[in-house]
Amino acid sequence: MLEEVGFANLTCDAIARRAGTSKATIYRWWPNKVAVVIDAFTQTVAPAVPFHDADSLEEYVTANLRQFAKAICGRNGRLLSAIIAAAQNDPDVEEAFLAHWIRPRRIVARKSLQKLQDTGRIPPEFDIEQVLDAMYGPFHFLLMVRHNKLSVAYAEKMAIILLHGLSPRGKSL
Repeated sequence: MLEEVGFANLTCDAIARRAGTSKATIYRWWPNKVAVVIDAFTQTVAPAVPFHDADSLEEYVTANLRQFAKAICGRNGRLLSAIIAAAQNDPDVEEAFLAHWIRPRRIVARKSLQKLQDTGRIPPEFDIEQVLDAMYGPFHFLLMVRHNKLSVAYAEKMAIILLHGLSPRGKSL
C-alpha cells in the first residue's frame, strides 16, 4: 500500500481495510501507521540480512554488503526509501526507524566488527561507527537519489572501494 499511495496518504483505516480487519485491531497491535510500516519493513527485510561473522574484514564487508543489496533491491528498497524520506520531516518516523531498524542492526554489526578489531584484523584507529556509516551510507544515498541502479554488482564494487580506498595500491594520498 505504501508504494501505491505514499507515506503521507497511508492511513490505519486503509491498512485495516486491506488486511480485512478493524481499525481497532490495528491499534491494538500498533500505536500508529509509522509503527505498522516500520514493523512490516523490519519483519520482511531483517531475516533476509542476518549479519555474518567472518575471519577477515574483507570477507565481512563483502558478504554483508552483497546480502544487504540483495535484500533491498526492488520493493524492499522502495519501502526503505519511503521510510527514510518520511523520517526527514516526521520525528515519530525518524525515532521508530532508528529504534526498530538502525540501532538494533548497528548493535549486532558493531559486535562483529569489534571482534575483528580485538583480534587485530581491523586497525585499532578505525572508528567502528564510521566503518558502518561507510558500509551502508552509499546504499541509503542511492535509494534516495536514484542516480544509479542498486545491485549486487554495485555492492561488490562498493566493498572494494571501502576496503582498498581510492588511491592506487602502494601509494597514499
